[in-house]
Amino acid sequence: MRVVIRREVTAILRRIAVGLVLVGLALWPILAFAQGEQWQGHIDAGVSAYVKKNYTEAEKQFSAAVKQAELLGPQSKQLATSLNSLAEVYRTQGRLDEAGTLHKRALAIREKTLGQQHESVVQSLKNLAAVYRAQRKYAEATSLDKRAAALLEKGRPWNAYNAAGYRAYQQGNYPEAERQWEAALKEAEGFGPEAPRLATSLNNLALLYMAQGKYAEAEPLLKRALAITEKVLGSDHPNVATSLNNLAGLYRAEGRYAEAKPLHKRALAIREKVLGSDHPNVATSLNNLALLYGVQGKYREAEPLFKRALAIREKALGPNHPNVATSLNNLAELYRKQGKYAEAEPLHKRALAIWEKALGPGHPDVARSLNNLAALYDSRGKYAEAEPLHKRALAIWEKALGPDHPNVATSLENYAALLRKTGRGNEAAAMEARAGLIRAQQRMENPSK
Repeated sequence: MRVVIRREVTAILRRIAVGLVLVGLALWPILAFAQGEQWQGHIDAGVSAYVKKNYTEAEKQFSAAVKQAELLGPQSKQLATSLNSLAEVYRTQGRLDEAGTLHKRALAIREKTLGQQHESVVQSLKNLAAVYRAQRKYAEATSLDKRAAALLEKGRPWNAYNAAGYRAYQQGNYPEAERQWEAALKEAEGFGPEAPRLATSLNNLALLYMAQGKYAEAEPLLKRALAITEKVLGSDHPNVATSLNNLAGLYRAEGRYAEAKPLHKRALAIREKVLGSDHPNVATSLNNLALLYGVQGKYREAEPLFKRALAIREKALGPNHPNVATSLNNLAELYRKQGKYAEAEPLHKRALAIWEKALGPGHPDVARSLNNLAALYDSRGKYAEAEPLHKRALAIWEKALGPDHPNVATSLENYAALLRKTGRGNEAAAMEARAGLIRAQQRMENPSK
């Protein structure tokens, strides 16, 4: 299961996006009404235009958002968000005086309504400092940078825990990742009930639980993260798509396909609208919707989605990126399930080579690739080629995930099937018994709903 806390946006876009994230719509229920919906529509359209470097359209949309937000009051959080976004468009165009005026206004609103220590105040300070630097007002810029740095220092423990957790997760060291991300969550709770960092910590820890098969523990975290993100950012923000994607992945893993499908489709629609049809995050949504179709046996619907996701990732990320390996693996598995072994084998081998080089030979994703290539050889009766792959996959999963993880049960079952086919029934029975115990324990921890 992948962490979607990555953001493929430019540094300038991050200034806009973070401004939107940090101010958000906290304590503002008006989105249910026309004004809020119109404001959010202008913000979404402005961000989409900015991503595409259509600054004329971005200025038009963010200016409309400012006018709409002014109807909500001169100190509204939405007005600060709109001013921040329009100011960044002006700064990008070199209209520095106009940008500075708007950033000052946004900063004043945020300081008054959110408090001097709020995350969004940091972003406004950094944005205004960038304008001053461009104007060669270095003393003013340095003063703001120092103040922002002091506020960031307060959040340093969270950043450290979050980064350490991500490194451990990438290395397949899930116990250490859990320890770090639980510490990050504890820190994040101190930023307030609607802080973006809280949603990030909830999402990260939930994805880790999912990777460990702890679905019952993951679900409430994902739902809470989604609720925070929707309230703070609005219903059509890319971060909402990430939360929807994660919750849908949980439902898919639990076999709750009817609940997963609308979430995957909504996530895909948001990403295509805001990020464009060729963005890597669109590929993620395509891949995940295709996975849902695949587990339901809807291969005809799944194949074009997998192929489109692969094409986007190869173009955007390069041919040797781990996400490209994911697409190769998934398309290969689709072919294997349909008996298209000749098409599947080179895709599996390429995926395995990418993962081993990028993640190291002991990573859980390498085990998944080994398991799938072994299954392909099993299907073709090539048991001598399959057995060492089964052994290696089992060893990696046991070490990385623990002896009672569902993936270990899968590996045991697959290896046992090979043993039976090669006349080693006693060895197979021992593996099947152990796998059965793991499955029974999993059912007790995650009862069907």
